Amino acid sequence: MKPVWIIDDDRSIRWVFEKALTRENIAFKAFSSAREALAALDEETPQVVVSDIRMPGESGLELLQQAKLRHPSLPVIIMTAYSDLESAVTAFQGGAYEYLPKPFDVDHAVELIRRAMDESVRQDSAGEISESVPEILGQAPAMQEVFRAIGRLSQSHATVLITGESGTGKELVASALHRHSPRAGRPFIAINTAAIPRELLESELFGHERGAFTGAQTMRRGRFEQAEGGTLFLDEIGDMPQELQTRLLRVLSDGNFYRVGGHQPIKANVRVIAATHQDLEARVKQGLFREDLFHRLNVIRLRLPALRERREDIALLARYFLQKSARDLGVESKRLAEATLKYLSAQDLPGNVRQLENLCHWLTVMAPAATIEIKDLPPEMRAQPAAAGGEDWVAALGREAEQRLHRGETGIMGELTHQFEKVLILKALAQTGGRRIEAAQLLGLGRNTLTRKIQELKIEAGRGEDAV
Repeated sequence: MKPVWIIDDDRSIRWVFEKALTRENIAFKAFSSAREALAALDEETPQVVVSDIRMPGESGLELLQQAKLRHPSLPVIIMTAYSDLESAVTAFQGGAYEYLPKPFDVDHAVELIRRAMDESVRQDSAGEISESVPEILGQAPAMQEVFRAIGRLSQSHATVLITGESGTGKELVASALHRHSPRAGRPFIAINTAAIPRELLESELFGHERGAFTGAQTMRRGRFEQAEGGTLFLDEIGDMPQELQTRLLRVLSDGNFYRVGGHQPIKANVRVIAATHQDLEARVKQGLFREDLFHRLNVIRLRLPALRERREDIALLARYFLQKSARDLGVESKRLAEATLKYLSAQDLPGNVRQLENLCHWLTVMAPAATIEIKDLPPEMRAQPAAAGGEDWVAALGREAEQRLHRGETGIMGELTHQFEKVLILKALAQTGGRRIEAAQLLGLGRNTLTRKIQELKIEAGRGEDAV
C-alpha cells in the first residue's frame, strides 16, 4: 500500500498525525513544506495527501493544483484554520477530496484519511479517471461559483440541470458532481440525446426485450439500468423528442420504467443530471418542451459561464492544453508568446473551452517554433477583427464592470454612465466643430438636453461650441 503524505510546516501537527497513523498501522511520510512534497512527487505517488493551506513558500493551493495536474485521481485533503474555511471551500471544492478544519479531532481526521484511501484504491482498480481526463480548471469568479456549487451539492442526490453554451464543459461538471457525491463508487453513464436517432433513443435509454422490434435478437439493458445506483447524464436534453419527454417524466415521477416491448416495471435508482445549451423556458413557451418535465429537471440549476466571461482563465487553460497535447503526441510542450496570449484573450472563442483545446492541439502540431507568435495562429483566427488590436467595446465595458464589482465598488452605474455620455458628447462636438445643434442631431438629443448634460458633466467649453 502506498503511503499517506502529511504536509505541514507545524511540527506539532506532523507529530499528531505520525502518532495516530502509526497506531492505525497506516504507512505515511511527513513533509515540512510543499516544495519538499512536490519534489518527492516526481519520484513516487502517495495514496492520499493531507496538506495545510498556508505554509512558507508554496501554498497548499499550489500543491493541490500541481498534484491534480499530475495525478487527477489522487485524493487531496486540505487542512485549514476556521478563518480560512470559506476561501478553502471556494478554492478547492472543484479539486480537493475534502477539507479538514483546524483544530480537528484526531479520530475524525483518521476516519477521513481512511475514506480517502478507499476512494484511491477504488479509482486505481476501476480506472474510471485517467490521466487524460482534466480536472476543471478556473480561477475566475464565475468558475469559483461553479466550484462552490459542486461543494454544496457533494452530499446531495438532487436532480441538477446544467446550462451553458456548447463547449463550456457541461459533461466535466456533471462528472465532477458524480465524483463528489455519495454515488461516486457507482457508474457514471453519459448520453448525448441529440446525437442518437430518435427511433433508437428510446431503446438506448430504457433498453429492449428480445423480439421487441425487427433486429432485436437479444434483450438489451438501457442506460438507466447501466447507471443503477449511480448517475445518468443526459446531455442536450432540450433536443429530446416529445414522446420520450413523457417517458422520462414518468421515470422521474415514480422511479419506474419499462424496457421497449417489456411488461415488467423496473425500479430506477439513478440520479439524473441533465444539460442543455438551449433556453428551456423559451422552448416550453413554444410547446417544444414539456413544462412539467422542465420543473422536474430544474431542481438545482447550475449555469456554466462562456469563456468570454472568464477571460482571465484563458492563459491557465491554454497552458494546460498545450502540455496535454505535447504529452499525447510525445513532443516538447510549446508556449504562447505574451502578445499571442493577449490576442487570444481578446477573442470571443464561440466554441469556448472545446475550441481552445482544439486550437492548442492544432498549434502543437503546426506551429514551427517552441514559442507561438500571432502569425502562427490559424489563418481564420488571424483574420478576425481583434487582430488589429481593438476589442469589442461592449465586451470591454463588461470586463470593466465585472472588475469593479469584484473589487466591491458601489455606484458604478452612475459613474460609468457619466463617462459613456461624456465620451459620446465630446466626440460629437469634435465631429461638428463644436456646433451643438448638429451634435445634438447626431446623438439623437434635443439642444436643451445636450446643453444640460454638458453642464452636468462639466465638459469644458471649446472653440465654436456655441456656434449654431
